[in-house]
Amino acid sequence: MLLEQLRVLYLHGFASGPASRKATYFAAKFNECGANLEIPDLAQGDFRHLTITAQLDLIATLLDGSPAILIGSSLGGYLAALYAATHREIKRLILLAPALDFVRLWRQGLGTERLARWKRSGSMPVFHYAEGREMPLDFEFIQDAARFPPFPNLAQPTLIFHGRHDPVVPFWNSVLLAAAHYPEVHVRCLVSGHELTDVLDSIWLESQSFLTKGLPSKE
Repeated sequence: MLLEQLRVLYLHGFASGPASRKATYFAAKFNECGANLEIPDLAQGDFRHLTITAQLDLIATLLDGSPAILIGSSLGGYLAALYAATHREIKRLILLAPALDFVRLWRQGLGTERLARWKRSGSMPVFHYAEGREMPLDFEFIQDAARFPPFPNLAQPTLIFHGRHDPVVPFWNSVLLAAAHYPEVHVRCLVSGHELTDVLDSIWLESQSFLTKGLPSKE
């Protein structure tokens, strides 16, 4: 089974977009292999009303039940895991510093007072990296996210890359996921932070081998 015969989606992180550094890096590498990497705008141009549910619905619409590989970064990694947990047609996953235990991390990061203020006002400004400016995000984002499991139940072969010095998502979250789903899920500890942009060449070398080894035929 050749890599170019399966659809591959790259799911970008929170407040990011299809033109992120990691997304464009992977797109170029796939192009060199003669394969196409699809990189949807997960916010669909409406960041204010962003939810986990809406992003998962977009992935379902794009794939329409077809076998695929998912690559996800940060929140995109969490989305990839959530989607794969209920869609066995996903063949493999590559997760880059996946934002596992997402709601707890957000609540801890914001603190009780800021969460209460966000709820009262209905929205709060968030810096959007792709836009280069602050944009409003509705409180529904965190309410909706609380509906989903912090550590999705994965059955597909999954390779996780996570920086040991990640200040955003603890490396041990990925270790816990891998331990709970061994031998299907493996984690690679890298000397890096959350972005992983300084170790992309190493990530690609291992990812390429992982994605092309023993893939099943397309039905």
